[in-house]
Amino acid sequence: MSSLTSSGITLGILGGGQLGRMSALAAARLGIDVVIYTPEENSPASQVVKNTIVAAYDDRVALEKFSAASDFISYEFENIPIETITYLQSLKKNSVFPDENLLDVSQDRIKEKTFLNDLEIETTQWAEIANIEDIKDHIKKWQSDGFIIKTARFGYDGKGQIKCDVDSYLEDNSLKSFFSDHENDVLILENLIDFSCEISTIVARDCDGVTAIYGPMLNDHKDHILNSTIIPSALPEHIEDKILYVSKKVADSVKLTGALTVEFFVDENEEILVNEIAPRTHNSGHWTIDACAVSQFENHVRTVCGLSVGSSARHSDAVMLNLIGDDIDSVTEHLHAANTCVHLYGKKETRVGRKMGHINFLKPLSTG
Repeated sequence: MSSLTSSGITLGILGGGQLGRMSALAAARLGIDVVIYTPEENSPASQVVKNTIVAAYDDRVALEKFSAASDFISYEFENIPIETITYLQSLKKNSVFPDENLLDVSQDRIKEKTFLNDLEIETTQWAEIANIEDIKDHIKKWQSDGFIIKTARFGYDGKGQIKCDVDSYLEDNSLKSFFSDHENDVLILENLIDFSCEISTIVARDCDGVTAIYGPMLNDHKDHILNSTIIPSALPEHIEDKILYVSKKVADSVKLTGALTVEFFVDENEEILVNEIAPRTHNSGHWTIDACAVSQFENHVRTVCGLSVGSSARHSDAVMLNLIGDDIDSVTEHLHAANTCVHLYGKKETRVGRKMGHINFLKPLSTG
């Protein structure tokens, strides 16, 4: 286990987005230096650290410089090339977290679903497909009313996927265009379920196997992008307990060191299905910055730097609201409101669907 009081620690973070930015800010509270590695100039994370290496993820000379400057290495999003992580692990053994095995699983929806099902964790019904003709037998067997087709890799926030109705998909020109646009991609077919809510948890696990779990929290999406998160979820206790059990089971099964997000559907029969996993901090955990003594970002930093995991207990209930695109124009009205915490990501250009910041609305818990 590392110590903050011996020699200074430097954490290298691959990726320069807002998740890296908030991890870097959490690291600063602990006196941990951060070096950011990103292909992007003036990234949100680079604005809050002293040292940024701007280079492609396959630039081995730059990666060697990054490794030499870091005591530990992590990443802020899951689309880092596996080859990059493998190379860094060869340079800095037992210091890159989470490891490449978890990253590899999370990058590919087919590997991800197979991994979860092998753990006897339920997911939506799914199948790998190659063309429109492959759809018919599966949706008949599933007695499906609708389905979603996704690229097995690299889709997020609604990108790389299409939702279809069973009765009209054969005449759907947008589906034909989707297959045409993704003719070289591996595709996965998922049954569309009638879920009552979407839930997530965030697990932080240190090198001694001790875990802290945030959530379950209730998520609301708009146009496939997370709009808001509410904690507590208001789910019955027995459902929350099952969600927490499954979350820890996933983390323990991969011997996680770092942070892991698990996203769930809860259906109308109170059954839980895992939608996807991500080996990182998550948008739905941004409330932890202001509602917990130790945020998801601090626990990310702690665990990947060999420190003990902190408590995930919250001192306040919270609602997290994303500021997406032009939502940022209304931020001024929240700056002086009670129990309201504004976080902006330093992005200079506003675009449709771009996450510009978030607001945490707190309801402190009674201590009486």
